[in-house]
Amino acid sequence: MVNEAAAWGALAEVLDPEVPVLSVVDLGIVRSVAVDADDRVAVTLTPTYSGCPATEVIEQAVVDALRQAGAREVAVQHRLDPPWTTDWISPAAAEKLRAYGIAPPHLQAADAQPLRFHPRSIACPRCAGTNTQQLSAFGATACKALYRCLDCLEPFELFKPI
Repeated sequence: MVNEAAAWGALAEVLDPEVPVLSVVDLGIVRSVAVDADDRVAVTLTPTYSGCPATEVIEQAVVDALRQAGAREVAVQHRLDPPWTTDWISPAAAEKLRAYGIAPPHLQAADAQPLRFHPRSIACPRCAGTNTQQLSAFGATACKALYRCLDCLEPFELFKPI
């Protein structure tokens, strides 16, 4: 048998294949989970962007994790509206990104002004210096940009705020 708490716990162990220090729950990709009395689980996922190449891999990992947790059937729905936003990344997940060497997006409080992207204020995840330079609008994946710290000379990626 599986319940909603067990389902969420199983999903918290499903790592993002492109950023393996974050789970799909950390990223806010999992939007909802429902478990019925017959151990059928319905889960709604919102990919980080509509062309994300990891969508199918993530879906299979979600199904596998939920079945291992006791789900008899798993139905996955992909929802693109509302679109995923970096605001769905938890502050703890942003710290995991920084520790992994990827600059986290600037998260805003609920009462903050709209997000403004200022490339000169991106802090290096290694030395915390803000003397950084964007090298490319795209890093290893379309959801990241490539930067270089001009203080410690380390390259790093920024998980782009969207």
